[in-house]
Amino acid sequence: MANSINRVVLTGGLTRDPELRSTGSGMSVLSMRLAFSTRGKNPQSGQWEDMPNYIDVTMFGDRAERLAPHLKKGSSIGVDGKLRWREWETQSGEKRQAIEVIADDIEFIGGRSEQVSQEGNAAPAGIEDLGGEEIPF
Repeated sequence: MANSINRVVLTGGLTRDPELRSTGSGMSVLSMRLAFSTRGKNPQSGQWEDMPNYIDVTMFGDRAERLAPHLKKGSSIGVDGKLRWREWETQSGEKRQAIEVIADDIEFIGGRSEQVSQEGNAAPAGIEDLGGEEIPF
């Protein structure tokens, strides 16, 4: 198969609080679901409407671990990554498949008010300096 471009850039809101876990080897895995809309014409009414889309997003490694405490349900984010298709079999023997985004970069969208946690505390100043790695917000 020839090399191909596999790049995805999406913006949207998180539908639930992200889940942070670790693999057996200790690598951090951050899982979340992103909702975004596409505009299309309703065939019945002929009117233009926003149609919801949902996609799973996964980020790996130290960066995922550092971002996890700052991501909450409703956070508006931008995701830059690549698509990955996967297939598995359920315990009952049914085959399932899904497409997800493997995030290389996540950016917060909106002002500081968008970064307020459920407890009402603003995200710490200087968050972009976490671990010495640049995290653009």
